[in-house]
Amino acid sequence: MRLKLVIISSFAAAIVGAGSAIAIILWVFSSLRPIASPGLLVLSTYLLPTLMIVLATMFVYRHTARRRKLQATLTAILALSLTIAFFVVASVLTSRTEPADPQPGLQRNAT
Repeated sequence: MRLKLVIISSFAAAIVGAGSAIAIILWVFSSLRPIASPGLLVLSTYLLPTLMIVLATMFVYRHTARRRKLQATLTAILALSLTIAFFVVASVLTSRTEPADPQPGLQRNAT
């Protein structure tokens, strides 16, 4: 089994797929308003990681001679796990550390 091929292609798929989706979300959608109400454009950014995982799986499948299905499955599982881990780390790193201040017009006194 070509374990190096499985690991390298999984890392490459996760970095390129999740990295491009995270970059699009953070820089194109600079205000988080579109993320709060997901539309077709926001959901389409998650096609990039899926496409990269499929491409990495096909690459491993085509470049191995034995145990193709096992290696392709391992590549898909590892790339999916790494992609989810990258999304979690990005959400933790970009989250607010202090609560947002309430807007003055929306605050009411309870008297």
